[in-house]
Amino acid sequence: MKKNMGKTDRLIRLVLGLILLVVAVIIGISNLNWLPIVLGIFGLIMLVTSAIGFCPLYCPLKISTKSE
Repeated sequence: MKKNMGKTDRLIRLVLGLILLVVAVIIGISNLNWLPIVLGIFGLIMLVTSAIGFCPLYCPLKISTKSE
């Protein structure tokens, strides 16, 4: 698995992932419906792709933000 994400892309995903998880927890405390679950899943996906430096959606689109 070749890394296809640059430092800026990874940092943005890290911040957005954390924000989504915090919002999911805050919303989830007040009511239990599908929105916090969806936000939590997207937040986790952002954090995982940021941690490993690979985005599966970039492959079919032939995108790479990593500088060679």
